[in-house]
Amino acid sequence: QVQLVESGGGLVQAGGSLRLSCAASGRIFSINAMGWYRQAPGKQRELVASATSGGRLNYADSVLGRFTISRDNAKNTVSLQMNSLKPEDTAVYYCNAELRQSARMTYDVNYWGQGTQVTVSS
Repeated sequence: QVQLVESGGGLVQAGGSLRLSCAASGRIFSINAMGWYRQAPGKQRELVASATSGGRLNYADSVLGRFTISRDNAKNTVSLQMNSLKPEDTAVYYCNAELRQSARMTYDVNYWGQGTQVTVSS
């Protein structure tokens, strides 16, 4: 099977920084996109940032210029550097990977990490 293991997160004051990391392991043939989503209490899960295997990056407007996603295709890892954090960034952050477990698969399957809490105090 496939596992996504996240690390990082925690409590930080507004204006501070945190770094999230995620490593995918298990039976993996290829990973198309890796990224981060977040879900605040009472809100829907939303995309924060993603990176394709070809290097295309995508950011939510709310984090542009503050967050930076980086990916290591060889190690199946993705990181999210979060700077200038705001209280509205408080949420559970989930790592996501769209991947195939074998060459015979013709579509990507979504996998999720367990989530890590990020809390920004004002």
